[in-house]
Amino acid sequence: MIDREQYDLSRLKVAIVHEWFVDYSGSERVVEQMLNLFPQADLYAQVEFLPDDLKGFIQNKKVTTSFIQKLPKAKTRYRSYLPLMPLAVEQFDLSEYDLIISSSHAVAKGVITGPDQLHICMCYSPMRYAWDLTHQYLKESGLTKGLKSWLARYILHRIRMWDYRTANGVDEFIAISNYIGRRIKKIYGRESTVIYPPVDVRNFSLQIEKEDFYLAASRMVPYKKIDIIVEAFAKMPDKKLIVIGDGPELTKIRSKASDNIEFLGFQPTPVLRDYLQRAKAFVFAAEEDFGIIPIEAQACGTPVIAYARGGAQETVIDGITGLFFGRQTANSVIDAIRRFELNRWFEPKKIRANAERFSIERFGRNFKTFMSAVCHGHFNQRTDRISEQRRLGSLTIRRNKSLELEKIGTP
Repeated sequence: MIDREQYDLSRLKVAIVHEWFVDYSGSERVVEQMLNLFPQADLYAQVEFLPDDLKGFIQNKKVTTSFIQKLPKAKTRYRSYLPLMPLAVEQFDLSEYDLIISSSHAVAKGVITGPDQLHICMCYSPMRYAWDLTHQYLKESGLTKGLKSWLARYILHRIRMWDYRTANGVDEFIAISNYIGRRIKKIYGRESTVIYPPVDVRNFSLQIEKEDFYLAASRMVPYKKIDIIVEAFAKMPDKKLIVIGDGPELTKIRSKASDNIEFLGFQPTPVLRDYLQRAKAFVFAAEEDFGIIPIEAQACGTPVIAYARGGAQETVIDGITGLFFGRQTANSVIDAIRRFELNRWFEPKKIRANAERFSIERFGRNFKTFMSAVCHGHFNQRTDRISEQRRLGSLTIRRNKSLELEKIGTP
């Protein structure tokens, strides 16, 4: 159990190590809340390419970046430098800090720290493409055979070895869901504390009256499985589906659509919010580590029809705030839609109340309580160790002097 005594966090010298600062999305919202608790923190990242109008969430702080920042095409192709990132993150000299917080889904947790420093990792996921999604990553990248495939497999093998080793440098893991906690345990053999990420539910207001359409919204990439949602509704021409989002798979997904499916492409948050408020239900087929948009839908009082894996199992209450389907297939989605149509018992106010469990305020309280307790335990123990070492050192000096005097006094 973690000691829950309070600790004066303002007296600590703190470094926050993020993967990269290029936009303002889920993990960046977590860093924003970290900075609210630790305004004195310095920031580190592989690269930083934030436009000036987005730097408010990092309090316009200077970010110390790695050598990758200056490599060719780093602004648009920084992910291509993954093989160099373990080396790059190890170059950050953090020896002057008391507390290091890594905000990690790839390599940030691999920073080098000393035995008296406290390293806490906010883990969004162990590196997906290096572990259980390796084969999916290779397939989607066209790297299933040939010399490039073998090179990619070797690089991922080396990264797995490095990733496992560097888990030993973390004193405490925070998982963003129980699902990620299980992945941390399986991959690193480490326990973790679950603190759900902050969702700005205040920005999504409750709407009781719903309209006769379903909504899907996501970046159009393979693992989001928007294609199976579209396939399902193509087989249900009497039901309307609106799809919001853009990405490399959009053309392929469009080719599977029928007349009852409308694609709106990328839309700004106010437009997405409007559709989330009015939708009959939000359909979600991805296996996500946590998943913010199903919570935003629930904040609008909109039920969620979700794949029963990953973070959705923790954010959607089956039969109360939504329904689950068991397989990532069009037929499984169809079955869930039909069950939803037959059982319209969902209460928007209850759905909204569930979303409030993941508010920014609750994250702030839980994160502060955790950090205060862990810092209290670590730094007080360190003080006790130093005091004990000084006491033992003093005893040793006195003992040595006594022995010297005995020798002098010996005839």
